[in-house]
Amino acid sequence: MEMTKETITQVGEMKRSHYSMIINGERVDSSSGETFDTYNPAKGEAIATIAKANEEDAEKAVQAARNAFDNGKWRKYPVGKRARVLNKIAEIMRSRFNELVEMEVLNSGKSVGAAQVQINQSIEDFEFYAGAIVGHRGEVNNMPYGFFNYTHKEPVGVCAQIIPWNYPMMMAAWKIAPAIAAGCSVVIKPASLTPITAIILNEICHEAGVPEGVVNTVPGSGSVVGDYLVKHEDINKVAFTGSTPTGKDIMEKASQTLKRITLELGGKSPNIVFEDADMDAAVAGSLFGIFFNTGQSCEARSRMFVHEDIYDEFMEQFIEKTKKLQTGNPFNKGTHLGSIISREQLEVIDGYVQSAIDEGATIATGGKPMYPEGFENGHWYEPTVITDVTPDMKAVKEEIFGPVVVVEKFTDEKDVIKRANDTKYGLGSAIWTTNQGRATRVAHQIQAGIVMVNSPFSAFPGTPFGGYKQSGFGRELTVETLDLYMEDKSVLSYYGPKPLNPFGV
Repeated sequence: MEMTKETITQVGEMKRSHYSMIINGERVDSSSGETFDTYNPAKGEAIATIAKANEEDAEKAVQAARNAFDNGKWRKYPVGKRARVLNKIAEIMRSRFNELVEMEVLNSGKSVGAAQVQINQSIEDFEFYAGAIVGHRGEVNNMPYGFFNYTHKEPVGVCAQIIPWNYPMMMAAWKIAPAIAAGCSVVIKPASLTPITAIILNEICHEAGVPEGVVNTVPGSGSVVGDYLVKHEDINKVAFTGSTPTGKDIMEKASQTLKRITLELGGKSPNIVFEDADMDAAVAGSLFGIFFNTGQSCEARSRMFVHEDIYDEFMEQFIEKTKKLQTGNPFNKGTHLGSIISREQLEVIDGYVQSAIDEGATIATGGKPMYPEGFENGHWYEPTVITDVTPDMKAVKEEIFGPVVVVEKFTDEKDVIKRANDTKYGLGSAIWTTNQGRATRVAHQIQAGIVMVNSPFSAFPGTPFGGYKQSGFGRELTVETLDLYMEDKSVLSYYGPKPLNPFGV
């Protein structure tokens, strides 16, 4: 399928364009003819029109995926052949790296540095699963004499994959790569705010050799298209990344047809800085942990606990460096923080900050919307540090999903572990200490799926990513993710010399 490359300049201007849905390998518009605008949040300007899927379109996508799975050849390919196609997807993505980065920046407002990291990992995801599927196999099990038993891994079927707006390309890759590596067919529902790179990725899949109907993309309303997919009887699995309330709704609706589900949901992750931490590393890592991707990350370390012995020194350096963070043109290499995804999200963030002020907290720096030169109509918020907080404050308890960190002092290890775990979430966490015994001891007691020790990085291909408690369940980005897209079939054979006659008649 031939791709159309848009004209994009370094400051993020492009020709207004139209993106269609992709169903059964074809670009198609909505059956209703409806479209919606998608925006560059850094400027608050519409950049493209998108075909708006409805239930009829979602049905067509499901049936295309169903036919491709039941009657097509993809799941019957030898794993080595599927692996070659996944590697081809990665190769095409790498050849179009700059274009994908530019489109990600334009549609999400994130900084070019963040987009480069995320597009690169998206490529590595396909390369990782190309290798992982080749070595993924069943087992031969110990049996009594005369019996032979093995497990055979088969693709689970048709998968609905619902993608969030904060990492549009990367989250699509996290879900598409293991699903098609396993032999499944998929229907992708990208976020309405950021649908462009998911659509482009679908086209790249076809260009690389994925058969028609194996990957389908239907942008549209979550309450319409997403809901329809979750409840559809021909969908065998749902993978969702997004908010905890939406995840609960998906879990309830998917239960009616006993679908498999994977949920990666919200977070309020603790960042613990002990008194023996390497100060420079802890300050730099904590800064990245909350402000990367403008704080719009589910595993953002948004609750910081600093030991009282180093609190003043640490906070002086942390606030000083926070003030030096660069915002503005996302295409400038020196920009650290991009824009907020929408006006609505900006208002949510500011509402949390105002609630902290009303409850007696102190704004150490930041705390209000901003208007960078040349981007005054976009959605921007100052990197914000809030001190003098208490555990019962709204800004401390709830996920803000923006460039806002709340900071508390602590006195001892036992106390900080208790406070770190005092949340309904359990996705990410970070520990800063030079004591390896303490690092291991605390890591084992933190109720979170990811514990970063002396490092701000939470995800590499091959490392399990997922949460405890109301941060969801299931792990992505790892070899074991393949099992979430496969069924284990037990095949039991008898090869004894005499026929079996259990009843003896």
